[in-house]
Amino acid sequence: MKKKLRIGFTTGTAAAAATKGALMMIIEKKAPHKVPITLLTGDTLKIAIHTCTLNNEGQATCTVIKDAGDDPDVTHKAEIGAMVKLLEVKPDPSEKNRKCHGVIITGGEGVGRITKPGLEVPPGEPAINPGPRKMIREAVNDVCDIHNIQQPIHVEIFVPEGKKLAEKTLNARLGILGGISILGTTGIVRPMSHDAFIATIESALSVARAAGLDHVIMTTGRRSERFAQSYWHHLPLEAFIQIGDFFKMSLVSAAKRGFKHITLAVFFGKATKMAQGIPHTHAARARLTMRHLYEWSLEITRDTNFSQRVLMANTARHAFDIIKEYYPKLIYHVAKKIVTSAKVFVPAGVEINSVIFDYDGKTVFDATKR
Repeated sequence: MKKKLRIGFTTGTAAAAATKGALMMIIEKKAPHKVPITLLTGDTLKIAIHTCTLNNEGQATCTVIKDAGDDPDVTHKAEIGAMVKLLEVKPDPSEKNRKCHGVIITGGEGVGRITKPGLEVPPGEPAINPGPRKMIREAVNDVCDIHNIQQPIHVEIFVPEGKKLAEKTLNARLGILGGISILGTTGIVRPMSHDAFIATIESALSVARAAGLDHVIMTTGRRSERFAQSYWHHLPLEAFIQIGDFFKMSLVSAAKRGFKHITLAVFFGKATKMAQGIPHTHAARARLTMRHLYEWSLEITRDTNFSQRVLMANTARHAFDIIKEYYPKLIYHVAKKIVTSAKVFVPAGVEINSVIFDYDGKTVFDATKR
């Protein structure tokens, strides 16, 4: 029986829980073990509090250990914290029923700061997205409603290891410096949903557009991106977008943002999947890919023995080595089919080009030069 994957919760949920725990600590003078948090879906999740302290000045600090469930996530098990303080304010008799006269949210250690336009949060602000900000405010208001608190609340979100964790992300490319982003569109993390990757692609495209670019280079990972940056050394970093397996989604998102020129710069394995028009180019389709290569090989070479060798290759990379040596025209055929497949996902008028690298970074095919 296939094991059911465990869901987790976002950094935004963790920040909201730490905030609620800290405010409860200030008011109730005891650390809560768990706090209920209302997710952006409207559901409620009880989150465990990891640490909680109260100092002599009435400021409380609580932390939560982020749990991504069974989803691969660089922030899994990261400590997310909130320092909370009630601010002084003179009571206004006309607003005696008003709770929490404002929630001020700032970013502390390990929370990145936005330095480029195009993201959900403007430059100069801490990288705490609108969804998590809403959850933090609702967590504060829950406590204020119960305890009739009428003072403004200052919340500082921090991530002790945030700066180190950010090195494993694309934050610096997006103009998020000094730490990680506090994210979450629902509040929960569904295993293999890839929500975080999709959000990163969309953010990168928004930053590129805000930088005034109308041409982006889409790669599938860090290695192909490194080769692409060397090949198009004159382009700014914002022009390079890592799309992973999200072939269709990335093209649709780029077209929606007004990009008129899109180049797909990939290795042969991903190229063959894109050439088939597969919207999500996951490796699970490997045998289907080899079958298509076999059919294309017969079409181009008319050589049954050679085509059989391609079909029996262990991987697309193995097939690439065979093809490159004997029938490089088959590589060109795949590259052209990438363009044809990609055009299905974008409106007329968007120029699509493809570039295929060999595994040493040499350009084997460039549609712009044909």
